[in-house]
Amino acid sequence: MIVFDLQCSAGQHRFEGWFASSSDYAQQQERGLVTCPVCGSGEVVKAVMAPAVGRKGNQAPALPVAAPADGAASAAVAAPAGAAPKAPLPPEAVAMLRAVALAQAEAIKSSTWVGTSFAEDARAMHYGDKDAAPIHGQATPEEARDLLEEGIAVAPLLIPVVPPGEAN
Repeated sequence: MIVFDLQCSAGQHRFEGWFASSSDYAQQQERGLVTCPVCGSGEVVKAVMAPAVGRKGNQAPALPVAAPADGAASAAVAAPAGAAPKAPLPPEAVAMLRAVALAQAEAIKSSTWVGTSFAEDARAMHYGDKDAAPIHGQATPEEARDLLEEGIAVAPLLIPVVPPGEAN
């Protein structure tokens, strides 16, 4: 289905015409079947129109902008349904995250990176096969569950840690 903006030459009336295809419009025009619904004139031509071009699939839709009720100069942008809000975190949350990151960084300074042998090393320290020392590394969820079931205290790091040698 295709929609054309049409215009009669006699009264300059504009209207829409829906056709199965461009060739269908041409055939109906040749047979005199396209007439102005206002004045009945058969002198109808395609009017200049702006095509409806859809956005690309990788482009976000334009967000509607609404003026705040108090008449302030800034505008509030409505987020699309299902999108995470883009508002900045409250200052208290930023301060808390910064404090957690600093505390973790301090704790890691006195800890040794053991990589993927974390579960094995933690278990060896717990059972006395290895000297106890602060360590950090990687463990699968199953390995962490097994350690906890054995009574070995482990906790995930709250802020991601880049393993030594993998940092840029």
